[in-house]
Amino acid sequence: MADVTAIVLTKNEEKNIERCLKSIQGLCRRMVVVDCGSTDRTVALAETCGAEVFYHEFEYYARQFNWGIDNTGIDTRWIIRIDADEQFPPELCDEIERNIALHDHDDVNGFTLEATYFFLGRALTHGAKKRKLMVFKRGIGRIEDRRRDAHTILSEGESVSLKHNFLHYDFKDLDNFIGRYNWYATREAMDYMDWKRGRVDASVNDAQIEAKRKKKYGVYYRFPKFLRAFLWFIVNYLFRGGFLDGKEGFIYHVLSSFWYRFVVDAKIYEYEHGKEFEPLKAY
Repeated sequence: MADVTAIVLTKNEEKNIERCLKSIQGLCRRMVVVDCGSTDRTVALAETCGAEVFYHEFEYYARQFNWGIDNTGIDTRWIIRIDADEQFPPELCDEIERNIALHDHDDVNGFTLEATYFFLGRALTHGAKKRKLMVFKRGIGRIEDRRRDAHTILSEGESVSLKHNFLHYDFKDLDNFIGRYNWYATREAMDYMDWKRGRVDASVNDAQIEAKRKKKYGVYYRFPKFLRAFLWFIVNYLFRGGFLDGKEGFIYHVLSSFWYRFVVDAKIYEYEHGKEFEPLKAY
């Protein structure tokens, strides 16, 4: 067991939380769940798995997670950022534990992981890449203050990429997926409006993420509204091979590459024509 605390943010995650926590029980000295008002069995299941549960009213992901860092008495050397619909396979847990021991006293202060992404029960192997810095030293890593697409920032040192993937496997249904991505679209539109008004993002200490974000704001958002949603679908479904993932890949890319991006543009249009920002609530 490593000197690491996992932080998981939850609201009504009874379908996912047990699998998440059980996947890291042997790795983490401590598991912390920050809940924002679940009305299902999330809290009870988390406690049964050995997690400590704290309540905090939700504003948006970055602030909720950073609240967890600052207010739950974490005293371990390392922290893991893991979502309720994510799991760490045994081989990844072993790799994390080895790397924590290897880099405990050098300037490698974080580990970046890549996901194996499941949708409608199928692992998508084309056009659905997801990477994030998920393990970092306490006092050095925090989540950047963004409403959407918030990455971990290291205040010093560097990060390294690990070999084994984590699993992103949401056991909820398409109704939940569509509702959640509509919720995400509001936050992304708000972040876009901040960018238009001159807000500058901090470095995320990850060259691939930095390059991706520069393309997003320097290339994607320079295309006309709505047209860019069609083009993004073509890039991911055709040129990145999303069509190779069968019906599941087709449904995923229609929803995430086209529909989601179209909704973001529609909300940007609405904000540009006078809609006011509203208080953010947890989905």
